[in-house]
Amino acid sequence: MAADKGSSGRRGAPRPGKVRVRTAKGRNPSSTRWLERQLNDPYVAEAKRRGYRSRSAFKLAEIDDKYHILGPGRRVVDLGAAPGGWVQVAVARVRSAGLVIGIDVQAMEPIPGAVLLQGDFLGDDALQRLRDALGGNADVVLSDMAAAATGHAKTDHLRIMALAEAALAFALEVLAPGGAFVAKVLQGGSERALLDTMRRRFARVAHFKPPSSRKDSAELYVVATGFQGQT
Repeated sequence: MAADKGSSGRRGAPRPGKVRVRTAKGRNPSSTRWLERQLNDPYVAEAKRRGYRSRSAFKLAEIDDKYHILGPGRRVVDLGAAPGGWVQVAVARVRSAGLVIGIDVQAMEPIPGAVLLQGDFLGDDALQRLRDALGGNADVVLSDMAAAATGHAKTDHLRIMALAEAALAFALEVLAPGGAFVAKVLQGGSERALLDTMRRRFARVAHFKPPSSRKDSAELYVVATGFQGQT
């Protein structure tokens, strides 16, 4: 179930008392901390209440509230879409006149109003499969992808930037003039080549940390709007 437009952030979120989790047999301290954080996160509880598949749905809602990249009739591609929280938000905001396509290597349960593809968007046939599903160009390309964390900051940064660069290369192939691109990066500086390319090809490029992004997270989003078209 997708939320109504504008229903982002903590508004209306329950505020339960602090839940403490004891370390159990077979669960290490790191897993215990993660579980405790999940149980005490109001966004997790609110996502469950609204039927979102992930708390990250709020992040896209907040990005759109600020930059207005989604809207009735828009054609949207979500790269690395599983489990589908961003797809749910996009479907609600583009409405029946729009089109939302999600692709991921993991299988996803159907989402009403969306086309879900299983496969690697970096695969040889991904571009054609997505073009066939779109029937033309996209107005928005989204990427909330992140490689599994290694705990080594430089390695994690390089991995997520590689995904952002691949997502951008894909966006430059499928976006219609005026289109938008959003991708997750990490604080510590986006690669100059990535930003230089975006600034050449889009009218506006910004960094944004959604309010629902955890304060201890290094994640940021690059938001590029006003695609200049194919060169």
